[in-house]
Amino acid sequence: MWRSGKHEAVGEEKLIDNEIDKFLRRLSCAAIVIASLTLLFLFLRTPDTCVPHHAPRKPQLRFPKSTCDFSTRLHVPAEKRSLRIRSTRLWKTKVLSFSLLFRDLRLLHNHSRVLCISAGVGHEVDALHRLGIDDVTGVEILESPPLVGRADPHNLPFFDGAFDLAFTARFDEALFPARFATEMERVVRSGGACCVLLAECGENEVREVVGLFRNSKFVRSSNVSLSGIRMTSILLRTMDNSS
Repeated sequence: MWRSGKHEAVGEEKLIDNEIDKFLRRLSCAAIVIASLTLLFLFLRTPDTCVPHHAPRKPQLRFPKSTCDFSTRLHVPAEKRSLRIRSTRLWKTKVLSFSLLFRDLRLLHNHSRVLCISAGVGHEVDALHRLGIDDVTGVEILESPPLVGRADPHNLPFFDGAFDLAFTARFDEALFPARFATEMERVVRSGGACCVLLAECGENEVREVVGLFRNSKFVRSSNVSLSGIRMTSILLRTMDNSS
């Protein structure tokens, strides 16, 4: 009797263990199914911020509320964006300042070939175009189409003597001024000109800058105002490149 009772107790324990195992397996399967369905729902569900309640009249001017909101913003071509910038009062003021500067040089005519080095976004290029000079090339480390292309001012991708005038308004920002000056001279024809615009400086500083242009003859320097900023303009004439 004692042994049979013991066997019955063991059997009941095994039965209970089996039932518990079955329950746990069912519970695990149910949890996996629920988790999978939840993940699928979250994956397929579109966030509320991505659903526009009404289309804005000018979606390109509305700041996006989330990373998925890009679909409501229109792509603005580079030329159209540049045209919008060039229509601002600030742009026109800077272009006017450059126009007055180029007029004072009295070196240019409609058929002049001009290179603007480190031209930024192209104020000087636009000024030359408005003066009636068509053959103007603007270069900068970072291009700003359609006025300015990409080129390293220390290694210009142009033939020797390709231009009548090389101009820069950012010579004092050059990493290697001597190399910058050499490249300016190289791409200008014999008898052409190099014009450098830099922060207002005295005779000693002008002399140092002129000394970097080893193949040019100093013409004159003058203090000018560019958009209300006092600067110094240095003009040089290039000599025979073969000498």
